[in-house]
Amino acid sequence: MDKKKYYINIGTGEISQLKYGDNDDFVIYADDDEILLLRRTLDRMDDASFRSFFRSHVPIIQYHHDQPNDDYDASMIDVFRMIYNLGDEQTKAHIEEMEIFGDQHM
Repeated sequence: MDKKKYYINIGTGEISQLKYGDNDDFVIYADDDEILLLRRTLDRMDDASFRSFFRSHVPIIQYHHDQPNDDYDASMIDVFRMIYNLGDEQTKAHIEEMEIFGDQHM
């Protein structure tokens, strides 16, 4: 499959082939299957965020015992790993500067 250029904005969950506004936080090159996997991972992150929002209104559950929050963190790392692997050199450099992977290898 041919790889196409995409612009990614994690905050809005946007994946676009068109650059406009501030949707170009990260630039990747991906085929259709890779984009579907990235979309699912972004959706999983959004779902965990939504569940975490509701959990935050239950004061008896402590933050460090919050499965939706753990799910959100894990899916965010998955999103960044995918973007890193598919990204152009500028995207890879940006993610490396963020140091979100710690000592883990990309």
